[in-house]
Amino acid sequence: MTCIEDLRQVARRRVPRAFFDYAEAGSYSQQTLHANHSDLEHIKLRQRVLVDVSQRELTTTIIGEKVTLPLALAPIGLCGMQHGDGEILACRAAQAAGIPFTLSTMSICSIEDVAQATGKPFWFQLYVMRDRGFIKALIERAAAAKCSALVLTVDLQVLGQRHCDVRNGMTVPPEIRLGNAIDIATKPLWALSILKGRRKTFGNLAGHVKGMENVKSLAQWTANQFDPTLSWKDVEWVRGIWPGKLILKGILDVEDAKIAAKTGAAALIVSNHGGRQLDGAPSSISALPKVADAVGGEIEVMFDGGIRTGQDLVRALALGARSCMIGRSYIYGLGAYGQAGVAKAIEVLGKELDVTMALCGVKSIPEIDRRLIAQI
Repeated sequence: MTCIEDLRQVARRRVPRAFFDYAEAGSYSQQTLHANHSDLEHIKLRQRVLVDVSQRELTTTIIGEKVTLPLALAPIGLCGMQHGDGEILACRAAQAAGIPFTLSTMSICSIEDVAQATGKPFWFQLYVMRDRGFIKALIERAAAAKCSALVLTVDLQVLGQRHCDVRNGMTVPPEIRLGNAIDIATKPLWALSILKGRRKTFGNLAGHVKGMENVKSLAQWTANQFDPTLSWKDVEWVRGIWPGKLILKGILDVEDAKIAAKTGAAALIVSNHGGRQLDGAPSSISALPKVADAVGGEIEVMFDGGIRTGQDLVRALALGARSCMIGRSYIYGLGAYGQAGVAKAIEVLGKELDVTMALCGVKSIPEIDRRLIAQI
């Protein structure tokens, strides 16, 4: 496994199509998804020579937490359907590597499952749904599990359609269709991992919502719970309940960033939800410099959207991000080889970052700035 694409190809063979496509695809015609990648690739880096880069340092901090890389694992819904107990395995890999892991509200393993299995703090991602009583309880559960940060996703008040999920009959557990059954039958290692896994449905929801004990009604409840009334007042409400550090994920617009900077949040994440929400929205990397220029002095700016290489990490850091998140890059590793695959994805990106820094003539993360950009 030499790069993230190698892991992707293995995951594509090992994970059933419905779940691979769920993680891989964007919304509608996927313009924003593709722009996330292409816009990063078009940014050229300055190659510098005859600079002593024999001693390089990749460590930094993210919201005050010491990390070995300017990197965190992003929240991924249904992570545990890429590989059995996927959230636990990914969290263990991240913690072993010395970087944060973020558990999704829509995870398979619950907050309590991950906390018990890892024994160390992790981040928890929150969707504010219609049932505010349930959300309050969910925040309290994250606090009880000693999660070190709450990542509030602000760009999913309605769900952008992903065509492949409709075509594949994507449900949890998988909808019984002939094509799905045949596909799963050809993925025995995946099926075995799922069978051995602790849960087969949404762990943070099942058993915590009255009348929603079975999978069918649980899925229906979830589909109806995304809340179009979500507003900045809800951010204040969450701040009043959550005792720790708050991160706002899903900021693309400068005006929104200015409001976010005044909420008391520790950080914001420039993100378009991996191209899975507003198709036609700007790529994350094209939005990053404007947001960083506007509020980088007031709030920590993180980046999410299209990171596949260490060069991409340098591009985002150079354009104003203090750190980056990866989603699909580590999910490919999880689907390919479980915990070892996630560890490999982190290792690959770290090594590529290290080499790229050396070839750009910088020795530490704080040295990475716009002077490294040759062309946008």
